[in-house]
Amino acid sequence: MTDTLTIAGKDYRSRLLVGTGKYRDFDQTRAAIDASGAEIVTVAIRRTNIGQNANEPSLLDYLPPDQYTLLPNTAGCYTADDAVRTLRLARELLDGHKLVKLEVLGDPHTLFPNMPETLAAAKTLVADGFDVMVYCTDDPVQARMLEDIGCVAVMPLASLIGSGMGILNPWNLKLIIEQARVPVLVDAGVGTASDAAVAMELGCDGVLMNTAIAAADDPIAMAQAMNLAVQAGRLAYRAGRMPRKTYSAAPSSPTGGMIAPSRPATGQPA
Repeated sequence: MTDTLTIAGKDYRSRLLVGTGKYRDFDQTRAAIDASGAEIVTVAIRRTNIGQNANEPSLLDYLPPDQYTLLPNTAGCYTADDAVRTLRLARELLDGHKLVKLEVLGDPHTLFPNMPETLAAAKTLVADGFDVMVYCTDDPVQARMLEDIGCVAVMPLASLIGSGMGILNPWNLKLIIEQARVPVLVDAGVGTASDAAVAMELGCDGVLMNTAIAAADDPIAMAQAMNLAVQAGRLAYRAGRMPRKTYSAAPSSPTGGMIAPSRPATGQPA
């Protein structure tokens, strides 16, 4: 890949962002992330120890901040106040770290975003100096509002978190991509490598995933597959696909110099 993903003024070679939850242990987490080629890894502050529990193993021992860009997230938060409080804690634990992922959930069953609370939290966090990447619905109007607030990336869901259903509404994603002045990354719903490739072919700037890798039978192999899929999808997007047609009368091979075909049989004697 010769082009880079730029978020909050920093360039990244990889357009695949990965989560750190649901793995068997921290060793498997590190192995999968290495196979994915990801440079940005997201961490659920409420579920993962990054120093707040001194007597437990810390993720930072396996994914040191000098090797990866950590992206603290607010998974498990259902109000703007909880999300803001969680990310302020993360900033303290990570020595003033500014880049964060905001998600405010609407209910524990679907994990669908609560957009009024998300917008409120985004306003507070941006005003407080955070660089906010934000999980949101695939609503182009809401995405534009988040960008206008000052979020550094919008991250619409492809389908519900952990569902593996892939991209259910490519048309809305295209609308968001066409209007956006900040990176657009698909977040949630990717199930396999083809889903990631489709997201990139649509023009997304990147893909964030966790369950699709961690819940695979072989997470290490799936991480490598996702790495290749994101690269292939981005290259295909930049190359520009051929137009879709119901049929094509133009042969793909040259016809000059061919032996003239015989006339179709008509059922009449010669």
